[in-house]
Amino acid sequence: METEAHVYALAISASVLLSFYPFLIVMLSFCRNVLHWPAAVEAIYVGLNDYLPGDLGDFVRRNLPARGTLQITSMFLLLFTANGVFEPLEVALNRAWGVTVNRSYLKNQMVALGMIFACGGLALVSLMFSALNRSWIADFFGAHADVEVWLNLLLFKVAAIPVSILGLFLIYWLLPNRSIPPKRVVPVAIVVGLVLEAFKYISLLLFWLTREKLQREYGVFHYSVAILIWSFIGSLVVLAGAHWTARHGEPDPLALGEGTRQSCETGKP
Repeated sequence: METEAHVYALAISASVLLSFYPFLIVMLSFCRNVLHWPAAVEAIYVGLNDYLPGDLGDFVRRNLPARGTLQITSMFLLLFTANGVFEPLEVALNRAWGVTVNRSYLKNQMVALGMIFACGGLALVSLMFSALNRSWIADFFGAHADVEVWLNLLLFKVAAIPVSILGLFLIYWLLPNRSIPPKRVVPVAIVVGLVLEAFKYISLLLFWLTREKLQREYGVFHYSVAILIWSFIGSLVVLAGAHWTARHGEPDPLALGEGTRQSCETGKP
């Protein structure tokens, strides 16, 4: 509830907005032009409709390139803008854990680059799993289109939730500028992953209730504003998980002040 958390969340959500479209273009180009796997392309569209509520997902899908070569420009834009996601996120996690010294800009960019490839690889694994199941479902059910659609969505969620939890675990564990025991962040990664999954259904309801207001207030920018708002709320959930983990559990000597450490060592107040 501190103002700092809202500043961090807004910075993270702005970077999410900037990196979202290049990320989709890169994933589509990779699956279409490198893997030559139409089922993986369709799995991306299934995930797009699952994550973006209402006609927002349809709007983004209509404006994605239908064909073309691997988008090198989008790859560079993705690396630059996605780095912006992890920079304020590291500062926020350091603040939650009581770390006063952030990484240098160069080290932050190197860590962010590694996180980009790690999280992007996890997303690709999820899409490949969904694509394999999509092909199997299409062969098994044949003309039963409705059953095929529901099973594709179900299996996408089965693949996406563990991948999201693992990505959150890597963020909570590796991004702060200090050593954190993995067992401290496993429970919160699971809880936050499930909360974010539930938030998708809440955002679907809220989108229908606020769509006309957003259109009236923001005009042609209402889709961008919707993505920014959902990312902002999701960022607050992620930061709340980090805050809860840092404030609960066993006392951590690394997070204690010098006087407190001396008291623990000598047994004197």
